[in-house]
Amino acid sequence: MSSAPHHVAVLVLDSVLAMEVGMPFQIFTGHGDLGYTLTLCSERPGPVPTTGGYPVVAQAGLEALDTADTVLVPAFRPHDRVVSDEVLDAVRRAHARGARVVSICAGAFLLAQAGLLDGRRATTHWLHTAELARRFPRVRVDPDVLFVDEGSVVTSAGVAAGIDLCLHLLRTDRGAAVANRVARDIVAPPHRDGGQAQYIARPLEPDRPGSLAATRAWALRRLDEPLTVTDLARHACTSERTFARAFVAETGTTPLRWLVTARLDRARELLETSDWGLDRVAAASGLGTATNLRLHLRRAVGVSPSEYRRTFARA
Repeated sequence: MSSAPHHVAVLVLDSVLAMEVGMPFQIFTGHGDLGYTLTLCSERPGPVPTTGGYPVVAQAGLEALDTADTVLVPAFRPHDRVVSDEVLDAVRRAHARGARVVSICAGAFLLAQAGLLDGRRATTHWLHTAELARRFPRVRVDPDVLFVDEGSVVTSAGVAAGIDLCLHLLRTDRGAAVANRVARDIVAPPHRDGGQAQYIARPLEPDRPGSLAATRAWALRRLDEPLTVTDLARHACTSERTFARAFVAETGTTPLRWLVTARLDRARELLETSDWGLDRVAAASGLGTATNLRLHLRRAVGVSPSEYRRTFARA
């Protein structure tokens, strides 16, 4: 971890979504020293009304964006308002000098007005994806995902997907072990597979009768075993076909894809927190061989296991 703190400027506009203001502060600064400093800023310092009926107090004006490593924009209402040129210019300048610019939910409309989404994939709350695509035809809107990481520009789906986004940024900056620890602290999944499309037709509660959460928890304790869909279906006391259909409906992904993601997340944590050889890491995470581990890790994060370990291994 770099000795210099990573400065995040949280840019709030009038009628900012109250829940989304707190997310980055809770995740980046609420769990010990993770190497971040956060500044709540607005067009000018002072009280900023929220959708919760109470104000938050911006510590700084737009000058905070001039030194930020990351600029994070929560949603605001109405989401289709015309943002002032002063705000848009400040966001453009931050991006031009190399800052990462991030939006939660309908904050993507501010990034789109600034032109930062042109030619890029992006997402926003599923209620507004069609509108974003219509108003900004140069943006390649993906309505199904929880977040889109384009490197210097990152966008998330609606509201609670901001938690997924912040954990993703934490995982990118500080590694899977740190992100997993914070996720446990806030009682959130370290990584949610699937996208927001699963919530549009009929959101499913994880603890509803017939939920497959118990089977997923059972599988997570046995990632080093040669689990199959047959094994998972047998544990859930259902046929393979019924199990596969229910699994996709509940998680937005297939059982095999979910297993690979869970095993890769376990392998990343072992790379960070142990000095085990690659064959042992692969075996303990259920990926089988070092070759398989290299293949899946490079597909997922674009680096080899040794490069990943050099970046994120604990001292």
